[in-house]
Amino acid sequence: MIIVLMGYMASGKSTIGKRLAKKLNYNFIDLDDLIESKENASVSEVFKSKGEIYFRKQEALYLREQLQSEDDIILSVGGGTPCYSNNMEAILNAEDAKSVYLKASIPTLIEKLMKKKATRPLIAHIETEEAMAEFIGKHLFERAHYYNQANIKVVIDNKTKKEVAQDVLSSLF
Repeated sequence: MIIVLMGYMASGKSTIGKRLAKKLNYNFIDLDDLIESKENASVSEVFKSKGEIYFRKQEALYLREQLQSEDDIILSVGGGTPCYSNNMEAILNAEDAKSVYLKASIPTLIEKLMKKKATRPLIAHIETEEAMAEFIGKHLFERAHYYNQANIKVVIDNKTKKEVAQDVLSSLF
């Protein structure tokens, strides 16, 4: 089975994905890490040097490769992945794949992202919680249509990583 984790940045896709992979004895693949390895450059370097259109094409290509895997994998995709190149359709139509939306409220995302913004180029420039709320709100408004098509939705607010992983497992099996 392929379990595709999606959601906004800082929703825990990689952290929860690694926990699930360990618990289920599946391989864990972070799509952004895979892209960096295949492109020999960081995601932000690919964006800068080759542009977003090139990045999105490569992202769609590598996503589809993973969706055809015969292996049991937990695949964590970037926050924007479901929104481009008919990727959500590819995820939903993939054989033996389940998609999971790790859903977080704006206040939860603000709390997590204000702590991590230095390591995230997309939001490093955001100074205040109000500006962060506006930024996140705009993105979630644009992306909700895609995220909400996931087979399973798990709310992460006020839960430990262990609880979120358990919620995902009980929704899947």
